[in-house]
Amino acid sequence: MARSPRPGLSRAGSRARLETKAAPAAVAGTPRPERWRAESAHADIASLHIPACLDGRRVFEIDVRLLVRASAAAPAPWLALTVELDGVREWSRRVAAACPGASDSLDYHCRRELAPGQGLRIRALSGLGGAARLALLIEAEEALPP
Repeated sequence: MARSPRPGLSRAGSRARLETKAAPAAVAGTPRPERWRAESAHADIASLHIPACLDGRRVFEIDVRLLVRASAAAPAPWLALTVELDGVREWSRRVAAACPGASDSLDYHCRRELAPGQGLRIRALSGLGGAARLALLIEAEEALPP
């Protein structure tokens, strides 16, 4: 099965940057999974829209990640992440930063099945107290049947 680039976050100085690795050549006739991605480092909200497809049922693995740098000077730094699917709250958490002065993250993963002709809107909302956002990332990858 062909694989596409899998991005990973790495630290470079005081900014997060995205790194991708080259994908191997696709095998002829092998279906390629859909991959959708949205990233926002400066906004509180990131949105991703997966358009509808009439070709059949699709299943997506969805990952949402909030990456922050917690201030060592803040008395009680915190981070919060809310994930909405098609306008309905799917998940929400607010936690204290684990290591003030270092980076921290909140991650969410879910699987969503889409019927033929059905699209999906994914929205991630972040909140911060005494921390700086480095990245707000949404990734959705189609899970192909075996």
